[in-house]
Amino acid sequence: MKALIVHAHSESDSFVAAMRDVAVATLTAQGAEIAQSDLYAMGFNPVLSPADFGSRKNADHLTYALEQRANYDAGTLAPDIVAEIEKVLAADLIVFTFPVFWFSVPAILKGWIDRVFISGPFYGGRRVYGAGGLKGKKALAAFSLGGREHMFGPGSIHGELETGMLRHFLQGALGYVGFDVLEPFVAWHAPYVTHDARVAMLEALGGHVARWENLPALPMPDLTKFDDSFAPK
Repeated sequence: MKALIVHAHSESDSFVAAMRDVAVATLTAQGAEIAQSDLYAMGFNPVLSPADFGSRKNADHLTYALEQRANYDAGTLAPDIVAEIEKVLAADLIVFTFPVFWFSVPAILKGWIDRVFISGPFYGGRRVYGAGGLKGKKALAAFSLGGREHMFGPGSIHGELETGMLRHFLQGALGYVGFDVLEPFVAWHAPYVTHDARVAMLEALGGHVARWENLPALPMPDLTKFDDSFAPK
């Protein structure tokens, strides 16, 4: 089994870095072949631009998704994008480790998705969700939050986590391109709990990652319920 760890935290001594290390150690112990993308350490450029393309299908106007597809086919995408695409396509499982900022993923991770999840091999037309280009691969998010667990869920102050706050990432990015999006691991209130509580969370994370093959997947739209224009049948 091949796994890719996509890590988005600037500090090597952070709790999220420890979460990354637990995921790597757990999967390695299971015999997985591990690749890593430590986005801050790599200095990954999160800003999409015309410079991502060595050639242009339309020199007069940039439609980014169309140029992604054309340049991928032509072999003229920026090398840093190609390197990340190859890691994703080679992986059976991708684990994302990051802190939640402002109801979202860190900007560097959002930019990685913008530049790497390209039209063509990842999605296109009706090749989304269960028919997406990455169908058969699994994705697992493990992230820290400042909030407490009771702040999330039906009737809570922040609402649902998976289907609310992080729906844009779990469904709109990972699910959209075809991943089986596994039940995420949440380190609640991480900056404020005791050392012993953090140790316990890391142990729980190890158990969660170890069960990756048997974790439930989050529900995604069923394409059989929609017509060719994606209108409900």
